[in-house]
Formats: sequence, C-alpha cells, structure tokens
Amino acid sequence: MSRLPAALRSLPLPIIGSPLFIISNPTLVIEQCKAGIVGAMPALNARPASQLDEWLHEITETLAAWNRDHPEQPAAPFAINQIVHRSNERLEHDMELVVKHKVPVVITSLGARTDVNEAVRGYGGVVLHDIINNTFARKAIEKGADGLIAVAAGAGGHAGTKSPFALIQEIRQWFDGPVALSGAIATGGAVLAAQAMGADFAYIGSAFIATHEARASEAYKQAIVEGSSDDVVYSSLFTGVHGNYLKASIRASGLDPDNLPESDPTKMSFQSGEGSKKAWKDIWGSGQGIGAVTEITSTAQLVARLAREYREARSRLCAG
Repeated sequence: MSRLPAALRSLPLPIIGSPLFIISNPTLVIEQCKAGIVGAMPALNARPASQLDEWLHEITETLAAWNRDHPEQPAAPFAINQIVHRSNERLEHDMELVVKHKVPVVITSLGARTDVNEAVRGYGGVVLHDIINNTFARKAIEKGADGLIAVAAGAGGHAGTKSPFALIQEIRQWFDGPVALSGAIATGGAVLAAQAMGADFAYIGSAFIATHEARASEAYKQAIVEGSSDDVVYSSLFTGVHGNYLKASIRASGLDPDNLPESDPTKMSFQSGEGSKKAWKDIWGSGQGIGAVTEITSTAQLVARLAREYREARSRLCAG
C-alpha cells in the first residue's frame, strides 16, 4: 500500500465519490462524507460563482457539527474539483475560495498547474490529478500533484481507453503515492479489486447519480437504474473530448447513438432540432458499471451496500 497523506488515511471505506458536473451538490457531498467516503463536487456546479463561498461554508460547518456530535464516527474529508484549463475563467476566483476554506482535497482535471498545487499545499491540502495514461500521470506528479486518479476504460464522463490493469501497473512501476482508480466500479467487490491491482481507492461516480440527494432529473436517475454497459456510448461529439454517455439521452436529442460524427475539439455543445442540447444537462454521462445499480436510493444506503459487499468480498478471499 502506498504512503497516504493524513487527510486520506483511515477512511472507513476506501472510496472517493467522483465530482459529477451539474449533479453533485452540498447535500450529496455532506451525505457521502458522513457515510465515510470522500465526497466531491465540481467548483463550477456553484452558479453564480458567488454561491461557491456559501456552499463551502455550508459543507465545512455541517461536517464540523457532525464531528462534534459523532466523535466515534467522524466524517470523511471532502474534495472540490477544479477544471484547470484555459477555458475556465473562474479558476482564479474559485481557487481563492478553496484556500479561504482550506478544502482538504482538491481534484484537478484537464491540465496540471504548479501554482494550483502550491496554493493547496500552502494550507496543508492534498491535490489529486485525474489522468488517462501514464504520460499524463508523470507530468502531473512533475508539476507537484500529490496523487493521481487513474481514469480507465468504462468510466463515466470524460474517460480514457486504457485497461485498469495496464494503467495501474504502469503507474505503480514508478509512483508509490496515493492513487484512485476510476472505471465501471459500482460494487464493493470492484472496490476490493481496485485495491488488489494496486490502487488505494476506488473512484465512484455513476452509481451516485441514482441517489435521492443527487441533483439529476428523475428520468436520468431511472435511466441509470434501467441501463447496463450496452446502453453506454463513447464519443467526442458533445464536448470535443471523448467521454461515455447514455444512449437514451442521445436518442432523445434526435441523434443515432450508433452513428455519431467526431467533434471539433473546441466545441462545447451541439445543435439538435430547434434548440441547443448540451453535454451533461441534456446528454447524460454514465460509466459502464451501471448494471449493478438496481434502484434509486439514499446516499447512505448506497454506501452501506458498498461496505457490505466489500466486507463479503474480503471474507470470500480469506476463506479461499
């Protein structure tokens, strides 16, 4: 097992909830942390930008109160996702608030910046950078990230194409810091498998879309429940970057999910019919692991299921 920073040690369950664009919100993050996993949210979900300050205050104060009332079951730390890309005009503003509230974990995406990493480390925070291959992993660590999120094939949203076996193996040949694995993980057994491959944590997103706390439409949640890996398509059309999306939402937009064109890399939405259909809002992201999601439930109940399955999987291995 790798050396872990203090914020990520001793989690009741080795899971980080991935930040879901539009969907994650303070309520979901708080419930994830109270259940014992790292809850995460994109900074850009707070709109207008001034709302981020209010949300960070709500999360920190609520979790502090929980810890005072439940010293025997303290909440896990929370994370904020920052899109580190020139198109994110809010980055400087949002980073000022991250530093102000001393966010324990910052997840960076779509680029790695030394100044962002230094700002987080300046107050004792941890930076995890998501990557889709070993080359990007090395660049992230060279620029000062503390750890990595290996986004393997089958992950929801912007995802890579590498097998998790290959990706984790290559990273562990040179890096012994914290690593989370993303890609079709939706059961406790898969969490244990991620650890067996060499990851410290499982990074789970799509399963949390079908929770009461998630800010997703009921139709979206039901599509997650009813879907399987056959209902997910990998395309660059909607944001210019390849990602996994639910075919049902693509059909609803008037397109054939099995015959999608490639996209201009600078494109952030596409026109369909008389209106503009946007990625994430109208075109629903989803990972390939949704076949394990069979009902819309609470975050606490979902984490309890994952914990039970994780214990059972460990018991089976020990018995064998």
